Amino acid sequence: MTWHLARRTALMNPSSIREILKVTERPGIISLAGGLPCAEAFPVDAVREASARVLRDAPYASLQYASSEGLPELREWVAEHLRGAGMCVDASQVLITTGSQQGLDLLGKVLVDAGSRVAVESPTYLGALQAFNVFEPEWISVACDDDGPVPEGLVSAQGARLLYALPNFQNPSGRCIGAARREALATAARAVGLPIVEDNPYGELWYDERPPVPLAAHWPEGVAYLGSFSKVLAPGLRLGYVVAPAALGSKLLQAKQAADLHTPGFNQRIVLDILRTDLLSHHLNAMRARYKSQRDAMADALRLHFPDSCRWETPRGGMFFWVQLPAGVDARALLPHAVERGVAFVPGEAFYAGRSNPATMRLSFVTTTPQQIDRGVRMLADALKTMA
Repeated sequence: MTWHLARRTALMNPSSIREILKVTERPGIISLAGGLPCAEAFPVDAVREASARVLRDAPYASLQYASSEGLPELREWVAEHLRGAGMCVDASQVLITTGSQQGLDLLGKVLVDAGSRVAVESPTYLGALQAFNVFEPEWISVACDDDGPVPEGLVSAQGARLLYALPNFQNPSGRCIGAARREALATAARAVGLPIVEDNPYGELWYDERPPVPLAAHWPEGVAYLGSFSKVLAPGLRLGYVVAPAALGSKLLQAKQAADLHTPGFNQRIVLDILRTDLLSHHLNAMRARYKSQRDAMADALRLHFPDSCRWETPRGGMFFWVQLPAGVDARALLPHAVERGVAFVPGEAFYAGRSNPATMRLSFVTTTPQQIDRGVRMLADALKTMA
């Protein structure tokens, strides 16, 4: 029997990061590769207790089909939380999704036609490239500097269906767009009629100071905003949300209904139960303290072990360092030398929609101890010497 696959399946490729993560399953490998939160930081007891309360207080409703929009009380919590962050949001604009990755898929379905242009940062999140790529866009990489997309560069994206941006501690670069740049970006996007998809999975993982108000606060009618509970509670709950203007939100809802009817109501009720306690703020404070110490350990290790010819910025939040290697070094070719020594990382070229920079790597610091970080970075530096 021959299955005739749709043309779009040719654009579905395995995640290079997931393939690299298979290497980290080998005994003794120090993984600086995965974009995973620290499992030891998951609020296991709180989830267990919330599950028991949900099954005690709403056993049938929690296991029944639910509304496609999401649990009303959870949508109201999200709206209130975002209003506290400077956005003007009504609960009716909130669509609960099965992880924020589903939000990207839904936005691709309702906004992107084959051949339509989609603008992205350079570099950008690999998962967004995968989500949008099946809809056959023409990619546009907007000009970026150390503070993010350059507002003047948005002219080149005029007519694109959207600009995808991660203002807070971007994956992979770790950069955080400053307040003045955010306002300038929103102004420039409005001037050329370029809608923005603002993805914010890392905004609560700040270590020095809170990030500025979202892009959506500067242009509510022109920005679709994505959020997630994966990095602040646990990714296994698969819970995210999209906040969109009404005209876009109605189509996202229809796409959601066609995709999976609704996000699991049981999971929504568990998360809502936790959010109604003071646990989230205490949990986030503990996570920030833990991750900050690991970030500082990686910053110290890079300064100690890496050559002066490498360049990086210490991120003010999030989970990643982005390292520019010496000219002529191919990070993908470096990877097997690193694995031989017992450490893994993610080569940077996968994070580009257009012309890539092979002399880059992404290092994650949140799933390893400070001691492992120092050892892993030292082994990376040893592997780098073989490429000289």
